[in-house]
Amino acid sequence: MTTAPGEDLLRVEALEAIYGGGIRALSGVDLTVREGEIVALAGSNGAGKTTLLRAIANLLTATGGRITAGRVAYAGRDVARTRTDVLVRNGLVSVLEGRHCFRSLTVEENLIAGGLGRGSGRAELQADLQRVYALFPRLAQKRSLPAGLVSGGEQQMTAIGRALMGHPRLLVLDEPSMGLAPLVTDEIYRILGALNRSDGLTLLVAEQNVALALRHAHRCVVLETGRSILEGLAADLRTRDDIRQVYLGLGPAQRVSKRPPLPMEV
Repeated sequence: MTTAPGEDLLRVEALEAIYGGGIRALSGVDLTVREGEIVALAGSNGAGKTTLLRAIANLLTATGGRITAGRVAYAGRDVARTRTDVLVRNGLVSVLEGRHCFRSLTVEENLIAGGLGRGSGRAELQADLQRVYALFPRLAQKRSLPAGLVSGGEQQMTAIGRALMGHPRLLVLDEPSMGLAPLVTDEIYRILGALNRSDGLTLLVAEQNVALALRHAHRCVVLETGRSILEGLAADLRTRDDIRQVYLGLGPAQRVSKRPPLPMEV
C-alpha cells in the first residue's frame, strides 16, 4: 500500500498503554507523521517516549506492555495486527534506545543482518554496504572489528547503518544522542538530515534533549506523563517562552522593542 508524498504515513490516535498488571504508561497520545518530514518526539525521562515508539513498531508486548485503547496505523496498516517482520519489510524500521548491536559480530556482519532482514540478495547487499560506508566512513575503517569493541558513537552509527540497510520508509529512532559526544551527535543528525532532503526519508526521533530535537525537526510533539500535551512547528516552538523555560532551561526569547529608546542619563 502506498501513500502519496505529504500525506500521513503514520497515525497514532488516542493511544493508551499499560505495563504488567496495570501500570499506566500512555494516556491518550495523538501523533501524526507525514511522508518526507522529520518529527521530534520530545519530553523528559519517563514521559512515555520509549513506550510510544515500541507501540509504533509493535514491540510493546515483548517488553511486558500492551495497548488498551486507541490505534496505530502505518501506511494504512493496523500495526497491532501486523507482524513486526512484515512492518520491517514494508519500511517501518526502528533503532532502539541503547545502541543495540550484535556485540560479537563484526561491524559489517551487523550491517548485513539489516539487509538480510529485508530479504536483500548478494548484489543488493554489496551496493547497500557501500552506500552505508559512504555515509559513515568510520564504519568502513572498523568493518572487521567486533561491534562490542568500537566506540559508543560507532556502535550507534552501526545500529543506524543496519537500519538503513533495510531501506526504511519511516525510520524510528529512540534517543540517538544518548551518551554521545556533541560532535558525534551533530555528525549523526547531519547525515540523517541529508537523507531526509535527498531521499525523502521520513524520520520520527525521540529525544530527551529538546533543544537538539527542535533544531533538526520540522515538527515536534511534546509528551508529559504519558500524554501528548503540545504539537507544532519546531521553528515556532523554539521561540515560545514556556518551551524555552520549562524544557530548554532558557530565559524568554529576546524581542525587538517597538518603543523609542529612553534618553541616556547624564
